[in-house]
Amino acid sequence: MPYTVSTSGMDDVNRMLKALGDDAGKVASAALYEGAGIMADAIQRGAESIATAPFKYASGGQTRLPSPEEKDIVTGKRRVGIAKFKTDGMDVDTSVGYGRSGYAMLAGRKVAVPLIANSINSGTTFMKKQPFFRKAASTGGKRATDAIRASIEKNLQEIIDKNGG
Repeated sequence: MPYTVSTSGMDDVNRMLKALGDDAGKVASAALYEGAGIMADAIQRGAESIATAPFKYASGGQTRLPSPEEKDIVTGKRRVGIAKFKTDGMDVDTSVGYGRSGYAMLAGRKVAVPLIANSINSGTTFMKKQPFFRKAASTGGKRATDAIRASIEKNLQEIIDKNGG
């Protein structure tokens, strides 16, 4: 899903992290993990708000809502995941979503969970779109950014206090 959450104003924090040396990566990773957890929860709540209707084939240009079974696939246990962190020097990066959620059975067929999630989120020629992922990114993004900043500030202060700052 092509939605991203970006932050601004983190350059000052990044400079402070670089100045702290070895502990900076640990501080950034811990903060990013906390923010990613908040985003994963927001996506899960967004998926739980998907409107459904009993399955019917949509024909003649009509569209349909996702079936309860399709919603269950998207909201199922541990579907929204946090990708392994990528580090490049001082930068730490991850993504949150359905990318590696695997497969599920739907009407006797094996279907990719990311395909179902994207179909519901973006819509198809036969399914009405319900942009739950975008809503989660916009509502959870600020909370995640605030949590990242708070975690960094708290951990930086602990490091400074530990080192006699």
